[in-house]
Order: sequence, then structure tokens, then C-alpha cells
Amino acid sequence: MRGVILDCDSLGSDDLDLSALYDLPVQWTVYGDSGPHLVVERIADADIVLTNKTPIDASILGQAPQLKLISLCATGTNMVDLPAARAHSVTVCNAVNYGTASVVQHVWSLILALTTQLLPYSRTAVDGTWAESKLFCLLDHPVRELEGKTLGIIGAGDLGKGVTKIAQAFGMEVIFAALPNRQYSDDLPRLPLQELLPLADVVSLHCPLTEQTRGLIARPELALMKNTAVLINTARGGIIDESAVRQALIDGEIAGAGLDVLSAEPPVNGNVLIDPAVPNLIITPHTAWAAAEARQRLVGQMVGNISAFLDGKALRQVN
Repeated sequence: MRGVILDCDSLGSDDLDLSALYDLPVQWTVYGDSGPHLVVERIADADIVLTNKTPIDASILGQAPQLKLISLCATGTNMVDLPAARAHSVTVCNAVNYGTASVVQHVWSLILALTTQLLPYSRTAVDGTWAESKLFCLLDHPVRELEGKTLGIIGAGDLGKGVTKIAQAFGMEVIFAALPNRQYSDDLPRLPLQELLPLADVVSLHCPLTEQTRGLIARPELALMKNTAVLINTARGGIIDESAVRQALIDGEIAGAGLDVLSAEPPVNGNVLIDPAVPNLIITPHTAWAAAEARQRLVGQMVGNISAFLDGKALRQVN
């Protein structure tokens, strides 16, 4: 059984224990990174492929006749053409819930930084502004308490529910978005997105990127939000219209945004949001999931997926 890891460097493998993965009855070939032009050659004879952010589309699948399993080193499945995988009888598995604690922690670091004006106040503390003040403190940037405010969550999986627990500790009210053409069997407090947005002081995105959610937060949705509200996206960059968010921040239509994801990563060709002229914006380089503990759990799930597959069982199968 031959296995290929296409982008091992994306796991930050230097501080991980990969021994359980390498102890599987699989002959591994490990690549730190794989450009699109290299994928066909590298997996041509592979039975098992592990990929994080290296796409595998229909044309690639058609040239990998031995391929039996793709195990995604992520929860999102948009890196693989699932219908094509089914057509080629290739099983696709993903990872779930491994990064919940890490992502929830990151979400709240963004919310707290924006609502307490952490970065602007840190700058003014060291750039001489505070030293020149006649008062013992600076009150140049509005700080807002979270207690009594409303958190709107789009996506009620483990991440959305994890963020909810912390919100409740801050004394916030939480409401979830009911998206169009979706049926819900839970009893969570839900409102249609257009009704939720005007009520929310913080909007946090935790839904997958699909054709239904692409561009979900665009100019009409931003126009519904309070001008004191902040937008948090640790899901996928394509869920928001980045140009619309940029303009909403510049025009003061929303008070701030904290983003851990962009529409293209890394932004080698730039991005409209990577601009110091955009106010009250925090961007982090897709690191919400990156705690060492989370990445080690991810490796454990990859081992579990492959072990189950070798035993003829399905585990975390998405197609």
C-alpha cells in the first residue's frame, strides 16, 4: 500500500509526533509542498493520499488509477472534487472537532481585541501619545463591554457552540442564523439572517464554504448590521465579499472586523483588505487552528481514518 502526503509542511510538522502515522502498514512518500503541476505525477501510483490545502480535482483523479483513499487534513472538503471522487470510487475522509478549542480561543482573541481596542491602545502606549497626555489614561478609542450584548452566529456546529459557551460566560445573548433553504431539527434560537444582522453586536462565521454560502456576507448584509458591530470570520474567506467589507470599514458601516482567512491563501497577488488604510481590521494568517495540541489531534484522526479504511470500515467519510 503506497501513501503520499502532498503538503506535510502545512501541518507544522516540526513540533508534531508523526510516529503513529509512519507506523501504519503504508509505504509513505512525504512532500513538504506540492504545486498543482506536480500533483498528478506524485500521486499517479498512490493508494492513499493525505492533503491539507493541495487541490485534487476531476482531472487529477482521472490520472490516479490506483487511488483508493483521500484523507483530508482539515474539516472543509472544498479541496477535493467529491462528485469526481465518487465517480472514481475514491473514498474521501476528513477531520472533525480537532481544532475546536484552538479556534474558539482565537475567535475570542479577535472579539476582545476589537471591542477593547487592544491594538490601537497598545500603539498609543508606546508611540509617545500616552506620555504626552495630561491625563493618567487615554480615552481616544471607544471601548465596549460585551455583557448584555448580542452575538449572532452563522453555523451551529461544534465551533459555533464552542464560541457560544464563552459568550454566555460574558453575559451575552446568543442567536443563530437560519439560512435559506435549510432545515433544522435542533431547538437553538434561530432567526433568518436578515433579521439577525440588525440585532447582533458581534457576528461570527462558522459555516463551511459552499455554493450556498459563497459571498453570504456582502454589501446588502453589511448594510443591515449596526455601525457598532464587529464581524469575525475564522471559517473560509470566500464566505464574505472582501471588497464590500473593506468599504464598510472605511465608511464606518461596521465598527471592526477580525479575519483569520482570506479568499486566496497565501495572498501572493495581494488582497483588497491588506491595506493600512482600512481601519479597525485585524487579519491573522489562517492560524486559528494552529495550536500544537490541535494539530496533534489532527494527526491522530488521520491515523484513525487510514486504519479504519485498511480494516474495511468507514470513519469520518464524506463521500
